[in-house]
Amino acid sequence: MSGAKLIVIYPMPTDVAAFEEVYRDEHVPMAMEKLKGATKIVASRVVGAPDGNPAFHRIAEVHFPSMVALGECAASEGGQQTIDHARRISSGGAPLFLVAEEATVVL
Repeated sequence: MSGAKLIVIYPMPTDVAAFEEVYRDEHVPMAMEKLKGATKIVASRVVGAPDGNPAFHRIAEVHFPSMVALGECAASEGGQQTIDHARRISSGGAPLFLVAEEATVVL
């Protein structure tokens, strides 16, 4: 079964501790409340890179059962509020937003 996901990639913030506090205390609760139709959120903190200097700080994946569900959520008032909040808290520059189809292979 294929699903869809919205991927948000945050650049390195100007103040990591301040970003983490707002991300944890404001953004994640907002996403959990307002992203209707989402089935799972995977929030990864980037801790390294092959050259030692990661270009990004966090990667968030918001999973949906279908591309239609993702589109409906993104177009909703709650979806727009959450996307706008992601932009506002990203102190290291604008976050990247990607939409992806997902196919899972279990090993």
